[in-house]
Amino acid sequence: MLKEKMKHLLFESVLLQSELLGREVKIDLYLPSAVQDPAEMSLLLINDGQDLLKMPFTEILDELYEQQKIQPLFCVGIHCGPDRKMEYGIASQADYLGRGAKAAAYTSFVFDELLPFLRKEYHVPQFKEKSFAGFSLGGLMALDIVWNHSHEFRKVGVFSGSLWWRQKAYEDGYTDEADRIMHNQVRNGQAASWLQFFIQTGLLDEKLDRNNNGIIDSIDDALDLIAELKKKGYGEDVISYLELEDGTHDVATWAKAFPVFLEWGWGK
Repeated sequence: MLKEKMKHLLFESVLLQSELLGREVKIDLYLPSAVQDPAEMSLLLINDGQDLLKMPFTEILDELYEQQKIQPLFCVGIHCGPDRKMEYGIASQADYLGRGAKAAAYTSFVFDELLPFLRKEYHVPQFKEKSFAGFSLGGLMALDIVWNHSHEFRKVGVFSGSLWWRQKAYEDGYTDEADRIMHNQVRNGQAASWLQFFIQTGLLDEKLDRNNNGIIDSIDDALDLIAELKKKGYGEDVISYLELEDGTHDVATWAKAFPVFLEWGWGK
């Protein structure tokens, strides 16, 4: 176990053996050091936890605590495995190329192995609230888990999310209306009034524009998802959309957006 103590933060890195995924999962733990009652601490799970190390996330958190901008938040960065495109996705349905076939197993890992480990190891039988976030395909996976297990979560953060995830290839008659899997889930699903959504995109996230409307696909997909959420009754007070003019599909962009997300979700 790797440990590092900062002014307001304790960082630990552990390996968790997952039977469900058939591999070791590296977990980075960012614990606020000044917590009197663990039950007052919220939990934030983050897919693609390896990207947090590149930000660096410890300095972002430590500065927010130093400035007393956020409430106590136990952040858990879950490193992806070598089979990332199979473990991340939509649990109920693989995409048109069969990617995401292990997303259901990953979801089970979160509930049956990761959360019990955190509760036992850190003596927190119940968190104040739980939330999930992720980058790119990890953002899609976070959204899928929160949407389908809303009784467990309060907030979700989707950074440059792979919301294009589709059940049909373009050349096989794909349409936006019928074939984006996450949009379909929201459209056909049951809304939970307490959920809150933070969705980030960048104007330079990509160059593709499948419908030739002058707007890149990642922004179209994000705005269309927000439209579906609003049809379900979610108002602008629970949906935060951050579009960065210089935002690209990389860690540097997500490092700019993450403090905004943290203050939005857990600001004092």
